[in-house]
Amino acid sequence: MIIPVRCFTCGALIGDKWETFISRVEDGEDPKDVLDDLGVTRYCCRRMLLSHIEAIDDIIKYRGIEYGGEGKKS
Repeated sequence: MIIPVRCFTCGALIGDKWETFISRVEDGEDPKDVLDDLGVTRYCCRRMLLSHIEAIDDIIKYRGIEYGGEGKKS
């Protein structure tokens, strides 16, 4: 879904780091080095960024089925 704003375990801000993290990893950098550069040191916060799956693009495809294709409930 959408990256949470805060870590579920410790409450540290992580949502602002997502765009930088994903763009640098897609450019070929090692995720460990990117997280170190961003200052994400706690393993709970690292887990939040490493294990996040961006599923919103897959889910949005099915929105039209329930709502009649135009976003209005039929």
